[in-house]
Amino acid sequence: MAKSLQEQLRQAGLANQKQMVKARKAKNTKEKMQRKGVDVVDEAAELVKQRDAEILARDQALNKEKHLASERKAIQAQILQLTQMNAVTERGEVEFRFDDKGVIKTRMVSEEVRKAIIRGALAIVGQSDDLTIVPAQVARKIAERDPGWIILQNTRDESTPENSEHEDDYAGYEVPDDLMW
Repeated sequence: MAKSLQEQLRQAGLANQKQMVKARKAKNTKEKMQRKGVDVVDEAAELVKQRDAEILARDQALNKEKHLASERKAIQAQILQLTQMNAVTERGEVEFRFDDKGVIKTRMVSEEVRKAIIRGALAIVGQSDDLTIVPAQVARKIAERDPGWIILQNTRDESTPENSEHEDDYAGYEVPDDLMW
């Protein structure tokens, strides 16, 4: 003869007679309410649904955070690859000084590289002490991905032509070598 689950739990010592009676009364009350047409809310089932919804929302937030972190990591890898592949490695004997977040830094470059940086054909990119000189097109691609990598990128003012006759108040004065930036 098959015993009910309640009987099996009572015999195993997991439930007592009082708990069995209470569960049977709750079940009978629920059945009576349903026969009368009253919607019976199962609080335990509602709590389980609410808990599942909270777990799902938390899992989705964690997954989104992981996805964003992996995207940031991929972007940083792309930027590193761009800088490594397009780095201008030529060193020279001319000092080029520039501002890096409030700190004046100096790089030894050739005169051609210095002039190219000044006119905007080359740019300085990097983070912390790892700075690299790259072509301006590469610097624009890096800026699209993460503008924080751009240390120095000069741009030309297209409104003033190079050969225009503009008045320079100090044209007659020679700039000393120790003031060259």
